[in-house]
Amino acid sequence: MKNFILYLFLLITLCSYAQNKRTTKSGEVTFEASVPSFEEVKATNKDVTCILNVDTGEIAALALMKGFHFKVALMEEHFNENYMESTKFPKGIFKGKIENFKITDLSESPMKYTINGTLEVHGKQKEITTTAYIKNYSGKIEIQNTFTVNTDDFDIKIPSVISKKVAKQVNVECLFKL
Repeated sequence: MKNFILYLFLLITLCSYAQNKRTTKSGEVTFEASVPSFEEVKATNKDVTCILNVDTGEIAALALMKGFHFKVALMEEHFNENYMESTKFPKGIFKGKIENFKITDLSESPMKYTINGTLEVHGKQKEITTTAYIKNYSGKIEIQNTFTVNTDDFDIKIPSVISKKVAKQVNVECLFKL
């Protein structure tokens, strides 16, 4: 009987703990480093993992570099082999906190929040602050945000031959439905 009560207590504890986190493995991250008058440099990864602790507002996301897909296969190859060195640095990671986040404040109308955290790409870390629009839609928490990163901050080298065709300021858009 004691073991049964212990197992029941552990099960209840684990269930209540699990309810405090929302996750997705199908988040979407798109980046664009296009320059006017040249070919579009844009890729999307639709297999990004994101976890949100609804009690604390802590958020983390992980994107595999080889999960980014371009319209042009050769761009994807250069991205993985030359720029991101995806074999050596296989993932991008963000860990942060949504300021003043309360799940009870969310509605179907997006609310503006500030997210502070650390982005790790290409083996380098950078503190970033971004604005996100968050809503509770059909029982899911939807987070949308955009931010800009500089390739130099992450030691990503763009060869001089194509430096005029690829922007150093990269626009990043994220969409997570948790």
